[in-house]
Amino acid sequence: MPSALNEDRKTLTSMRAQRGFSLIELLIVVAIILIIAAIAIPNLTRARIAANESAGASTVRTLNTAETTYSTTYPSLGYAPNLTPLGPNGVDCTNAANVTSTSACLIDGLLATAPFVKGAYTYNIRSSSSTPPVPDYFLTAISLTKTAATRDYCSIMDQVVHFQVTTGSGIANPAACDKLAAIQ
Repeated sequence: MPSALNEDRKTLTSMRAQRGFSLIELLIVVAIILIIAAIAIPNLTRARIAANESAGASTVRTLNTAETTYSTTYPSLGYAPNLTPLGPNGVDCTNAANVTSTSACLIDGLLATAPFVKGAYTYNIRSSSSTPPVPDYFLTAISLTKTAATRDYCSIMDQVVHFQVTTGSGIANPAACDKLAAIQ
């Protein structure tokens, strides 16, 4: 019996000295983590692009609504010739007395302040004439980078939101916008 007891003590002492992981075990864990990351990162990137594009299209719809509200509220001025009068333009929008044709408070200050960047897009509104009543508008949302979003958006007074695959050159004019596919 004493030899069996000594053997158990040696085994117990040996087990205590061998705490931790071997190099092979650590390499296997790192390899598994890298495989999971290789699968997850492209999916995360695609989800981020889809979210940016959804936000871009939604903002274009919001700007269409703001333009319609502006032209209805200020019929003698027509449409807003650019983004600035649609926003707060430096006034406190909580006081109704501050809301005017130059600060309509229809969109947030971030979007209504140059360089008109929000999220993954640069937004712009142009018109064929800046003389009131402004008869039309041409709205664009151009992706900042192809890695942020793969579509550019545009719209005109009919409020149909059109898109093109991001080219880097933007959308030239209302006629080019009208020829693009409409989002559903």
